[in-house]
Amino acid sequence: MLAWAVARPRGLPEAALAVPAAGLAIGTGAITLDHARAEAERLGPVVGFLAAVLVLAHFCDVEGLFRACGAWMARWAAGRPVPLLTAVFALASVITAVLSLDATVVLLTPVVFATAARTGVRPKPHVYACTHLSNTASLLLPVSNLTNLLAFMASGLTFSRFAVLMALPWLAAIGAEYVVFRRFFVRDLSAAAPVVPDPGEAPGLPLFALVTVGCTLAGFVVASAAGIEPVWAALAGALVLAGRALLRGKATPLTVVRAAAPAFLAFVLALGIVVRAVVDNGLEDALGHVLPGGSGLPALLGIAALAAVLANLINNLPAVLVLLPLTAPAGPGAVLAVLLGVNIGPNLTYAGSLATLLWRRIVHQHEHGVDLKEFTRLGLVAVPSALGVAVVALWGALRVVGV
Repeated sequence: MLAWAVARPRGLPEAALAVPAAGLAIGTGAITLDHARAEAERLGPVVGFLAAVLVLAHFCDVEGLFRACGAWMARWAAGRPVPLLTAVFALASVITAVLSLDATVVLLTPVVFATAARTGVRPKPHVYACTHLSNTASLLLPVSNLTNLLAFMASGLTFSRFAVLMALPWLAAIGAEYVVFRRFFVRDLSAAAPVVPDPGEAPGLPLFALVTVGCTLAGFVVASAAGIEPVWAALAGALVLAGRALLRGKATPLTVVRAAAPAFLAFVLALGIVVRAVVDNGLEDALGHVLPGGSGLPALLGIAALAAVLANLINNLPAVLVLLPLTAPAGPGAVLAVLLGVNIGPNLTYAGSLATLLWRRIVHQHEHGVDLKEFTRLGLVAVPSALGVAVVALWGALRVVGV
């Protein structure tokens, strides 16, 4: 299934193999129909939330939010590579945290390409930043990543307590990535950019989209406090922006459905069922022998490192599905350590996360080569650095804030 997702032969969607594979797992008895149904029910709210956020991000783009971001980056940088990198880090971190990592990969990456071309700087550091931050910067909120939602459900934390505990690890990991990027891409960032003409008046910020996103975030907090699934707040925000686009003739019902990526949602559900079958048939016992216990700093470091390795071996979504049942009994600290590993770790390989695979396709569409050796060398420096400081920050937050 993962090899198919990487290669996508003949452009077929990931679900083209994943759904039959899930059916095969059920048909052969690798997982019972009852267990498969239970797994689908458990993942249902998560998949529904993902669909709503994809629609929300798409119609933020329709409203012009990302064009405005690109114009702001161009004016801030004024042809200087380092300020542009700083702007990309800031925007990618916020967009990933609020609108999820898919928005950064799918919507911000093309904007960064256009901004680099407009300002005349080398695009490589800034484009690489999009993929790294789509993973690393997705630590902050339960709604920033599909893995976060799963961890949030397993942790027993409220929305606000989750965000408070992850704020310091989020900042530490982004800071470590920024330092690594400044050193790793020193030549690209030192190259002088040609003088480019003034782009003219920048487009204004789409206030309606910003207010809708702000109200949606507030809805997440209120829903969590009331014991309501966050999917309903996300659905409300998506319906507002999609409804506005429909009324103004900027979208059709088919556009809304496509924005929700139904084939990808089917892939996520099928992947969950297949992973559950693998867990039930021995993987859980094998990992139980090597998974550190407790919530001290050495244990958190070991859990995060194991999660990072597993994410690069079997992708981060299956990794979190495997590890959460094993770590949940140890408490929120262990669950959040898993999250650090499966969110930061995928920056090491292409197959580490679905977002990285998608980013790679977008980069190739812009005829910009991605060197596997360079990608891996960057990951070998960035992942241990960001993961180490993030785990220490999490350990400190757990001691100060408590759970």
